[in-house]
Amino acid sequence: MTEHPGRFGTRLAAAVATRGPLCVGIDPHRELLLSWGLTDDVEGLRRFTDAVVEALAGTVAVLKPQSAFYERHGSRGLLVLEDAVATARAAGALVLLDAKRGDIGSTMAGYASVFEPGHPLQVDALTVSPYLGPGSLEPAVDAARRHGGGLFVLARTSNPDAAVFQHAQLDDGRTVAQAVVDQVGRWNTPDWLVGDPAPDPASYAELQGRWGGDTGSFGVVVGATLAELDVDLDGLRGPVLAPGLGAQGGTPADLRRLFGRGRAVVPTVSRDVLGTGPDVGALRAAAARWAAELAG
Repeated sequence: MTEHPGRFGTRLAAAVATRGPLCVGIDPHRELLLSWGLTDDVEGLRRFTDAVVEALAGTVAVLKPQSAFYERHGSRGLLVLEDAVATARAAGALVLLDAKRGDIGSTMAGYASVFEPGHPLQVDALTVSPYLGPGSLEPAVDAARRHGGGLFVLARTSNPDAAVFQHAQLDDGRTVAQAVVDQVGRWNTPDWLVGDPAPDPASYAELQGRWGGDTGSFGVVVGATLAELDVDLDGLRGPVLAPGLGAQGGTPADLRRLFGRGRAVVPTVSRDVLGTGPDVGALRAAAARWAAELAG
C-alpha cells in the first residue's frame, strides 16, 4: 500500500527541522483551570485553550491536546477542541490528538476518521492502544496511510505498574512491549521490504538513501522517566513520543541517556509550560526555554 504523498512522517521531520522537537501537551484539567483564575466550565476551557494555542501554535512543532479534558464538558467542549485544532494547524503546528483509542473493526475505523479531510476534528496524528492485538489497529493504519496521518502506539510507558503487561513475555521470548515496537516497525516498512526472504543489503541501502533521513509515519510511546530502555528501537524506523519531561521528573539528560542522539524523538512537556499561564508571553517563554534545553 502506498502512503499518502503528504504523509505525517514527512511533515513531522520538516516541523522538527524548523521548530525543534518539542511537543507541548494541552491538558485543561480542573485544577489547572482554577490555578489560571478561570472557571471550570466551557468558558474557562475556551479561554485556556485559546491562550495556549495563541502562545504556542506559531512556534512549537507539535501540540498534543488530551481529548478527555474536552470530552468531560460534552459537545460544547468538543467544539472548543475542534476550533483549537483548526487554528493550531493553520498556524503551522502539527496536532497530535491524545485519545489512546483502541478497538476493533468498524469502531476503530470510526475513531480513525479524524484523519479524513473535512472532518471537524481533522488532526495530524493520534495516540492508540495496541492491547486488543495488532490486527485491531489495522483500520487506523489504513486510514493514516490513505490520508497522510500518523499513529503513536503505546509501547513502554513509565507509569508505575506498566510493566505488569508490558514486560509479559510471549512464546518467542520477546516482551509485549518489544512486540509492539516490532509491529510498528513493520508498518513503517514498504510492502516489498516485508516478508521472507529479506531484500539484499544493497537494496535496503538504496531505499534508505531515497528516504533521505525522513522518518516513518508510525511511532511508539516510550516514557522519558524509565530507569533504563528495555526495548530495542533499532528496527522502528519511526518517531518516539517521549512523555514525562518536567513535572514528572524527566530531563533532557534522560532523553540522551535513554535514546542517544540521532533518533527521531519527540519529547513532551505539559505542566512545566502550562503552569506559567495565563499570560501568553510567559507560556511562549516557557516553551522557548524547553526548546533551547532540548537543542543543547
